[in-house]
Amino acid sequence: MSQRNTEVTVQAVNAHPCPVREVLDRVAGKWSVQILVAASRGPLRFTELERGIDGISRRMLTLTLRNLERDGLVTRTVHPTVPPRVEYGLTPMALELPGTLQRLTDWAERNRGHIAQARAAYDAEHRPELLDA
Repeated sequence: MSQRNTEVTVQAVNAHPCPVREVLDRVAGKWSVQILVAASRGPLRFTELERGIDGISRRMLTLTLRNLERDGLVTRTVHPTVPPRVEYGLTPMALELPGTLQRLTDWAERNRGHIAQARAAYDAEHRPELLDA
């Protein structure tokens, strides 16, 4: 058996009620990563998340929080005040994620210049017509 064969087939992964692919898509989503890292510092109000995540719309923040809550990664706590105060925090299961996500984010930050250079070199070699435009 080769080292690449883990005996896990696409059919086996997709046969489970919540395929691994879906979990990874949710956790590694553009906005999910930022929300999970931000919430790792403690419960945050919606407006704090909105201000802290550059470029996210209210609608996208709402949808992403709802999906993270549905997946059991985020808790939504409504405090009985006037007006109601709502906070979002990480569940115990999700508390395992921020370290990994922060390392991934740090890696991306450290290497974004190298990746940009690699893309430019690739495009110059493989798609020179784009450079002439």
